[in-house]
Amino acid sequence: MSRPGFVLEVDDRTPALLVHEGEGFRLERLPLGSRVIYPPESLPPLEDLDGSIHEALTYPLGSEPLPELLWPGMRLTIVFDDLSLPLPPMAAPDVRQRIIEHVLEMAAAADVDDVELLAANALHRRMTPDELKHIVGDRVFRSFFPDHLRNHDAEDRDNLVEVGHTRHGEVIEINRRAAESDLIVYVNITLTAMNGGPKSVSVGLASYRSLLHHHNVHTLRHSRSFNDPPNSAMHHSYHRMAGVLGDNLKIFQIETTLNNDTFPSQLGFLTKREWEWTLRDQTAYLAAKRGNDLVPAKRRRWLWHRTVAPYGVTSVTAGDPAEVHDVTLRNVHRQQLTEVDGPADVGIFGLPYICPYNVNSIMNPILVMSLGLGYFFNMYRGQPIVRPGGVAIYYHPVRNEFHPVHHPSYIDFFEEVLAETTDPAAIEAKYEEQFATDPWYIHLYRNSYAYHGVHPFYMWYWGAHALEHLGEVIFVGGDRHTTSVMGFRTASTLDDALEIASERVGRSPSINYLHAPPMTMADVR
Repeated sequence: MSRPGFVLEVDDRTPALLVHEGEGFRLERLPLGSRVIYPPESLPPLEDLDGSIHEALTYPLGSEPLPELLWPGMRLTIVFDDLSLPLPPMAAPDVRQRIIEHVLEMAAAADVDDVELLAANALHRRMTPDELKHIVGDRVFRSFFPDHLRNHDAEDRDNLVEVGHTRHGEVIEINRRAAESDLIVYVNITLTAMNGGPKSVSVGLASYRSLLHHHNVHTLRHSRSFNDPPNSAMHHSYHRMAGVLGDNLKIFQIETTLNNDTFPSQLGFLTKREWEWTLRDQTAYLAAKRGNDLVPAKRRRWLWHRTVAPYGVTSVTAGDPAEVHDVTLRNVHRQQLTEVDGPADVGIFGLPYICPYNVNSIMNPILVMSLGLGYFFNMYRGQPIVRPGGVAIYYHPVRNEFHPVHHPSYIDFFEEVLAETTDPAAIEAKYEEQFATDPWYIHLYRNSYAYHGVHPFYMWYWGAHALEHLGEVIFVGGDRHTTSVMGFRTASTLDDALEIASERVGRSPSINYLHAPPMTMADVR
């Protein structure tokens, strides 16, 4: 039986606490009275994963069993989440591979010959063949790649189709192959409450023409939070679009959830509560810290991105997308939700080396902003862990580094757009269309491995709610020039950061520290 989430109040007996800082970590002593928000302990995995997959497909929620939806001569499209989920990547075999193999076996038994597999990458970069192979497995890859296993192309006008409009005038334009199939089987990993459900097809297979309806400043400022769908304007749009899709297409949704076994055994101390570290954990920390600090920067990055997580699968649910997602969210909350008694003057967040958009890549400054003020700030239900007008303190070096192949438009966004303004609404009004329609960025998205030209805008908008909510943003250890370009401040130590914060919150502020990863979602009362 795993223990629930826990909030520790720091006292004289509390040991130094682990804080992530990009491709590194440190032990930090927080002021007395600080509250540390830990996730529930890692849940036990399903004992018989293949049996659970088979049961989900044959006894689905709100739908006929999958075998009854398959027949000779039909068009079947299997869609799966791209490499932005989970984080870190899952150790092989990925659960998506296991599920896809079951679906293909059922399709073969029903003499279904017209089968295609699509990665739901929306405006993300295309995955390389090796990245596709890691998700679907060697056998599926060899059988289908490249003609019948590919990335979605949101700029291939001939292979997009308009399915309809919502009552709010939102256009639903998705991949033609999927839209013209007799059945879409969507295979999902729901890492947080933001993922899965109505988001899957309506976002993953969409074009810019559809995405602009919910990936915009107004919507994201009114999504409070991304991980609390009833209070997220973004999810309200997803639901409207999913309703139109459900009226026109047959979608069989398969969703999975994972436990918090985020790091391999040699880094197991990263998933434990510090006062429970054994002598072995302390020794492992010291060895890993010393080795990580000594290794050259490029080698360090390579090593971190070679890390795969030994996740256990905690649920597999299939059938009608809405019914499935209700169950999925309950399982996500079971693993991640921790009750917190009110916000604090200061919120502390340690940002790790990885986010959805730098897998096998570089965490550039825009992605640091998105990870901190977008993803981590929004890991709450009810209200943020820091009060309105309060201060967020992040740990990350925020280096001025970009991957020139993966993030070309990010470089121009940082150097040209942020030089003029950091205001999300002003950026959206003046620059978004230019970047979104730029022929060179579109060429790189379609033919290289670049994120779409508009993608850095979405990452900046991701932090729009936090920018309105917070009075100050400080990065401990952050590059001074890089953070100042983005409108933030830096500090060399936590004491220095709290000194800066005192201008807003006084010298004895209340403090909440979101102890993550592993994934922690604060249920703030």
